[in-house]
Amino acid sequence: VQLQASGGGLVQAGGSLRLSCAASGSTDRIKAMAWYRQGPGKQRELVASINSVEITEYADAVKGRFTISRGSAKNTVYLQMNNLKPEDTGVYLCNAWGLKIDDDYWGQGTLVTVSS
Repeated sequence: VQLQASGGGLVQAGGSLRLSCAASGSTDRIKAMAWYRQGPGKQRELVASINSVEITEYADAVKGRFTISRGSAKNTVYLQMNNLKPEDTGVYLCNAWGLKIDDDYWGQGTLVTVSS
């Protein structure tokens, strides 16, 4: 499975961005997808996840501002980010996983920079 993330960029505080992550390869092995982020000097943290039955989870810091969703083909995941804050700055990484321990896949990341 290969993951290709896109959509990052520079935005002012209060603005919006939409990230996309497209999966290719053996996508039938994917059961859930998620977005993580790593800010400057910070540890990687889970931002949002969505499973095969569309159950979503969000980090407290982004609840009410970010929305994770899957495309109609189920091999693409989106992260709509509204009311962005400078503390949302970081590299956003797409993750997908399946039932087996080896089914853990990561994309290359896309940089989001929010200016104050």
